[in-house]
Amino acid sequence: MRSQTPRRPRRTRLAVAGLATVVALALAGCSPEVQRGWLPGDSDNEITNQTGRITNLWVGSWVAALLVGILVWGLIIWCVAVYRKRKDDDQLPVQLRYHVPLEIMYVILPIIMVGVLFYYTARDMTEIQDTSAEPDLTVQVIGKQWSWDFNYVDDDVYDTGQHAQEVGATGVLAEQPTLYLPVGERVEFVLDSRDVIHSFWVPAFLYKQDMIPGRTNTFQVVPQVEGEYVGKCAELCGEEHSSMLFNVKVVSRDEYDAHIEDLRDAGQDGQLGLEYNRLQDVRVTGEGPEGEEGES
Repeated sequence: MRSQTPRRPRRTRLAVAGLATVVALALAGCSPEVQRGWLPGDSDNEITNQTGRITNLWVGSWVAALLVGILVWGLIIWCVAVYRKRKDDDQLPVQLRYHVPLEIMYVILPIIMVGVLFYYTARDMTEIQDTSAEPDLTVQVIGKQWSWDFNYVDDDVYDTGQHAQEVGATGVLAEQPTLYLPVGERVEFVLDSRDVIHSFWVPAFLYKQDMIPGRTNTFQVVPQVEGEYVGKCAELCGEEHSSMLFNVKVVSRDEYDAHIEDLRDAGQDGQLGLEYNRLQDVRVTGEGPEGEEGES
């Protein structure tokens, strides 16, 4: 008879290795990066007034998905291990076809899970997209192939970007248009497009919104941490889509006011209107904008 003693140390080593793996995963889950689902920012300094809410929804969704995955895979592995065919099997296992209680459970549980996820998503999206509060300033962002126009509506100045620069070239990001925002003040973004569908996205803000020709979208946010952030278009918009970048600087009110004065001194006062849109029907009629006779 073969001795079974050598197998025990092997099983012990496997058990210890499995336990060590579980402990390592649990400890890794305690890190700030994992707790935020590897999203930008940190819990002590939320970049905007909405990043905490978005992070909680993201992490909660992943935790729910992980628990469902563990349950499903656990049941699959358990069924494969326990109900596998053995050499001495001479009959089929009990079949569960037309098992009404089980089929009802299969229907009810997914509906409950989807309903819970829908509730929390709808609740948070309602708060995130609420624009009923009075903003401290309004910025109109106009997307175009392949750059950006920024109208500081309350200050009646604008900034504009150069179309499609070479992304791989040194220093190109520094030459992209820069959007200045005062820290701690509510900003309302008014989003328009001059040509095709774009998407205004600042990854650090954990939020993006489409810019659709002929339709204006709005949202509000309060930047809470001074710093420099990168923005980009998140909608494939043509050949030079990857060139459609911009910078965001969240600064003090004094620095923001100084930037506004710099734009005004550079002659960039007024607003860049939608009359420059690609689909705008501009025709030469021989008349001025108020019906006056134009030059022949």
